Amino acid sequence: MPLPNITMIGNLVADPELRFTAAGKAVVNFRIAASSRKKQGDEWVDGDSCFLTVSAWDDTAENIAETLTKGQSVIVSGDLKQREYETNTGEKRTVYEIAARSVGPDLRKAVANKVKRNQSDARDPWGGGSNAIDEPPF
Repeated sequence: MPLPNITMIGNLVADPELRFTAAGKAVVNFRIAASSRKKQGDEWVDGDSCFLTVSAWDDTAENIAETLTKGQSVIVSGDLKQREYETNTGEKRTVYEIAARSVGPDLRKAVANKVKRNQSDARDPWGGGSNAIDEPPF
């Protein structure tokens, strides 16, 4: 049975940490936090919070480390994994993590690589010079 898919929107709680395995494979880890918000009277207040660790590999890992920073709002999609470990004092712990397939900035709150467009591009994405679109050019 495949692992459950998860998509989470949250804020980075620290800068991503990039490391390399002995074989030279890049891996990045970072934590994101998401909170529900409720309106009480005229104010919004934070509700429950969820913190998850996210990991990504290879080119994705390097792109994340070069692009994202603490506090940034991101969208993460991947597999939810459960991992168990034992602390130094012998306590057994279980953690849930996301093995990311896709990660990107939440464009509701940020701008990524803003593209300059001339006026005709904004009116007609197909380059025909009018607002009417008959058919895409492919």
